[in-house]
Amino acid sequence: MVSRDFSGEEIVKVLQNFGYRRARTRGDHVILKYTHPDTEEKRTVTVPLHDRVRTGTLQNIAEQCGANDFHPWCRWIDEHR
Repeated sequence: MVSRDFSGEEIVKVLQNFGYRRARTRGDHVILKYTHPDTEEKRTVTVPLHDRVRTGTLQNIAEQCGANDFHPWCRWIDEHR
């Protein structure tokens, strides 16, 4: 079973380790920016700094990251936190 029990800080940390940069904080949300090194495609990801991010919010974050499949994305976050 894939874990879906992540804090916002854990998600931010993993994404930063893979090239996302912290652009700003707005309230209790961190806005991260990413530019793909080969295609120059740009992504903006918003992560709430909650102790436990809800499943629906996790799905939105995965979509913003460009994930095609939610469960492997969660596994990837879990393996790298």
